[in-house]
Amino acid sequence: MLFRSVRHHTGQGVEGVIGGVRMCIGSPAFVAHWNQLPLPRELLFVAEDMQVAALATDREWLGLFMLGDRVRSGVRAMVQALRAQGAQVMLLSGDREAAVARVAGALGIPEYRAAALPGDKVAVVEALQSQGAVVAAVGDGINDAPLLAKAQVSVAMAQASELARLSSDVILLHDRIDPLLDAVRSARRTLRVIRQNLAWAVVYNMVAVPLAVMGLVTPLIAAVGMALSSVLVVGNALRLERA
Repeated sequence: MLFRSVRHHTGQGVEGVIGGVRMCIGSPAFVAHWNQLPLPRELLFVAEDMQVAALATDREWLGLFMLGDRVRSGVRAMVQALRAQGAQVMLLSGDREAAVARVAGALGIPEYRAAALPGDKVAVVEALQSQGAVVAAVGDGINDAPLLAKAQVSVAMAQASELARLSSDVILLHDRIDPLLDAVRSARRTLRVIRQNLAWAVVYNMVAVPLAVMGLVTPLIAAVGMALSSVLVVGNALRLERA
């Protein structure tokens, strides 16, 4: 049977028609608002740190789905390494407060935001950027796409949704996240080398140009000096291959 007349409610759920019956799946609160029915009593027995999706028609509840997140291996070590380097790490999630608090505690992330809709995540990024921060975001879900598009640097996991991958600058080729830490280290080393080379170029020209103007540098010495300067810059950049 085809799912027709589909309407997607960002961060809340999806409704449509199957076999002539209008159905909705999403967060229990959203589905209850959609079909104007009281929340099912079974929700009382669901643990606070579990994420719940509800399925219903416009007349009755059909089912509840309990979902849990598995923390990827290497994430805690990466978080601690980034914080040790002075990075501010935040967890933005659409899950319930208890679930997000549990994951944040397990990963050692002091700042988190629960029950965040896509627009809420974008607002957090915009607030950080307005303070001069350079934001790097990692995500894998459809609701992460606006966040990934807004951040200066965005990374999608290998198994991320197509929309998340299209919104990202970088896509990891496998399910492990620890290569991201290597990428951060490489980027910082590269930036350091670029600054060193620029500093050398500025110093060289500040010394060489006045000497040339005063006639104290012959064309031969100038050519040799420029060649040596280029060799020094290239050699300094080649250190990145050995890092």
